[in-house]
Amino acid sequence: MSEFILKMNHIVKSFPGVKVLDDVTLRVRAGEVHALMGENGAGKSTLMKILMGIYSADAGEVVMNGQPLRARNPREAMDRGVAMIHQELNPILDMQVFENIYVGRERKQGILVDKKRMIRETRELLENLNIDISPTAYMRDLSVAQCQLIEIVKAISVNAKVVVMDEPTSAITEHEVETLFTQIRRLKSEGVAIIYISHKMDEIFQICDTITVLRDGKFIGTDAASNMNNDQLIRMMVGRDITEVFPKTEAEIGGIALEVKNLSYGRQVKNVSFTLRHGEVLGIAGLVGAGRSELVETIFGMRQKSGGEVLIGGKPVNVTHPRHAIAHRIALITEDRKFTGLNLVGSVAENITLVNLKKLFPSGLIDRKKENEIANRYIGELSIKTPGTAQLVGNLSGGNQQKVVIAKWLLTDPDIIILDEPTRGIDVGAKRDIYLLIGEMVKQGKAVIVISSEIPEVMGLSDRIIVLAEGRLTGEIERADFTQERIMTYAAQFGERKE
Repeated sequence: MSEFILKMNHIVKSFPGVKVLDDVTLRVRAGEVHALMGENGAGKSTLMKILMGIYSADAGEVVMNGQPLRARNPREAMDRGVAMIHQELNPILDMQVFENIYVGRERKQGILVDKKRMIRETRELLENLNIDISPTAYMRDLSVAQCQLIEIVKAISVNAKVVVMDEPTSAITEHEVETLFTQIRRLKSEGVAIIYISHKMDEIFQICDTITVLRDGKFIGTDAASNMNNDQLIRMMVGRDITEVFPKTEAEIGGIALEVKNLSYGRQVKNVSFTLRHGEVLGIAGLVGAGRSELVETIFGMRQKSGGEVLIGGKPVNVTHPRHAIAHRIALITEDRKFTGLNLVGSVAENITLVNLKKLFPSGLIDRKKENEIANRYIGELSIKTPGTAQLVGNLSGGNQQKVVIAKWLLTDPDIIILDEPTRGIDVGAKRDIYLLIGEMVKQGKAVIVISSEIPEVMGLSDRIIVLAEGRLTGEIERADFTQERIMTYAAQFGERKE
């Protein structure tokens, strides 16, 4: 077995009010894929940000190839051979693909930027990865999955000896995942070390050689992936057994809460019809680009329908703005909590009351005492881990951020709750908390829609599933008939289309 290319020894890091890393050690060998596991808030991202020079450690040392590494910023880390693919993408939307890949390290001919060389090298990188994207395409014209792939290309392009991948497959298709895994295996054969962060257990055991687990900022253990299984890994991560992965709450299903008839939105949603009942969880499945998010965003008034109608309680409604949806007691927890769900520089209390300010404080003057009382109630009810109501939401883990989004919408007292990828990028323990919350919602008679790209999740939570492909509804399946094969058949458009 090769020597350790990277050692992070006895790392300590604190933020105001919380010790995030407490004597954490990570050692990675050249040519291995090393999983860094733990619940959200365990300290994984903080440890990697110290490696990249985004944060500085309070104590401990980082050693790269036997030499101390004290990166003060990501550029210095990259110069030493460390690259990172972040979970939350930050592409420069008005730049072209090749410009994004070489930003800050442009190829030059004399004093002039050599665009032709950068375009040629970008094309070669993309072709090597079998990625069908033009080097001159603008980032804003790409899908989330395509932007994720460009981030992967960028990291690979610096010829790094250590590549950190933080949830690299959270927004890409199965085909693209296999493309990524092929590239990971190629890098591994060339002696590159991959630090792989993911909450998808099947990926960990498929691609990783070694696993290190953190819990509550502490080092729990390191072992070969071949010596572990799902149950052992979950036990190390959460400190307890999780016997039911998807705790399905049985609720009394009542009358129709929402009816959608022949709803269309441009070319992305085409004549979709379905019903949703009180006390029911309706799953929406489909591949990336199937139109799932566009469908619910049209219902919520974020997009303007081009045809069809929406009925609530049997009565047609004209929802052309989210405020109309809120007035009709519809809530939408969007897929991208960072950009459309939260104010990251606002406090927990400010985020929870955000949608309800006019209702809670009609005079326009915010009563901070009342705001904090409301926030504390939801912090308790939803088990949000935070030092207090004044904590900035941007400092919370992904799972706790998602709970803040849910609290914000529960405060509107909705009858219809739509959750788009509610557990994306969230650890196994926090996922269970979200599942239990969904169960509480339907027990109260609320009507719930869940969109998920993870088929086991949508099957585990739903009473009924509708499947979309290329904007059309291609199948509807009752719980007793759920199978992954049936869902994938409809998702791949082999099923009978329902117009």
